[in-house]
Amino acid sequence: MKSNFFLIVLATLGINTITAQDIPVKSDLDMMLISGEYDRLIDTCRQILTSDSLNPGVYYTMGLAYQSNLEDELSLACFNEAAKLDPDNAIYTYMLAKGYYSREKYNLAEPLFKKLCSLDSLKWSYAYYLSSIYMNMDKFDNAIDIYRQFLLRDSDNYGYIDKMAFAYSKKEEYDTAIYLYNKSLSINSKDLNALRNLASIYTVEMIPDTAILFLTEGIAIDSTDMDLYIRRAALNYSTHNPKKALDDYMIVLSSGDSSKLYLKRIGIIYCNNHRPHEAISFLLKAFEKDPYDYETCSYLGQSYFKLKDMESSIFYYNQVISILSPVRVQLGLTYVLYAESQKESGMYKAAINSYLKSMNFKPDPNLYMIIANLYDNKLNDPDKAIRYYQKFLDNLKNSKTHFTSEYIYTVKQRMEFLKAFR
Repeated sequence: MKSNFFLIVLATLGINTITAQDIPVKSDLDMMLISGEYDRLIDTCRQILTSDSLNPGVYYTMGLAYQSNLEDELSLACFNEAAKLDPDNAIYTYMLAKGYYSREKYNLAEPLFKKLCSLDSLKWSYAYYLSSIYMNMDKFDNAIDIYRQFLLRDSDNYGYIDKMAFAYSKKEEYDTAIYLYNKSLSINSKDLNALRNLASIYTVEMIPDTAILFLTEGIAIDSTDMDLYIRRAALNYSTHNPKKALDDYMIVLSSGDSSKLYLKRIGIIYCNNHRPHEAISFLLKAFEKDPYDYETCSYLGQSYFKLKDMESSIFYYNQVISILSPVRVQLGLTYVLYAESQKESGMYKAAINSYLKSMNFKPDPNLYMIIANLYDNKLNDPDKAIRYYQKFLDNLKNSKTHFTSEYIYTVKQRMEFLKAFR
């Protein structure tokens, strides 16, 4: 009886503390949350809700406990209940909106953040999420409007300028983006975000030398930022500056990042510079990570060839052949399917061209018959029809399909008819 009385008192205390205007810091529920007693807190909230199921504060607190327990779906359900019961409470709406955002349910998060921004248009935490949603939904102008609003209040905030510049770069309005990033750098010359994104723009614009200059400037500011080295290495590699690329890739490897791509490119650089021993040491590591990368296998074949190790060279070249053979077969089949679609659309010459391309990957005598029929029946070109009927007959021995003697006789008869009346 005493225990039941205690539960009733605890539930009543919990309700009072949750529904009060100012929640006491040391309330029972808060203390459970602070002390990490999440399971106990969840059980207590459930008990309270059995007698007060319309208490939004209890749902909110239980949502925090579930969130701390990494039970995200249950947490979101609790925040949803709290927001439904008290839709004017900005905290409940904010937690629900963040839950949707973290799950990339932007269509559900967007109206909630818009509502919050309408209540307080100058609160950056609301605007940040709403503008991020707009960026993810490719609504770049909407995001720019938000950034512009904040810049009007704080024109020297290079963080806002960077975000606006990034939105313009996503719109491919690169001149405006470059202007804004440079403005950001005039406020904070060590703005790595601006330097990195300027390098990206100049890379897209095919101006690699300028991109490299910005990356180099960034490295001078933070020599531990491996992303800057990776970007600069890739640019030097693509612009045929192997020595500079090699230096950067070696720095990246020394940081502990032994990605297959970096190992492979180091190996390729060594191979191309006639250093097969060094090339093999890196290419073999790349091969261990991905034995189906035909480029790695090909350069291993080349490196072993330079060392006069023909057995190993043959092995890796054979790997290349085995990797690429299915691709060639699939490409040949795709050309046939492409040709069939063209033929059905009445694009007979284009279809013939596609059939012939497929023969480069997978010879098939049956396709000569299809081509001959197109020239004969659709394009009224007897000379070419005769040529491909003859190709069909000449390559019958290579066909996997068995043709009856009657069928072959019919083809020959058709050829003779075309020859007589052309």
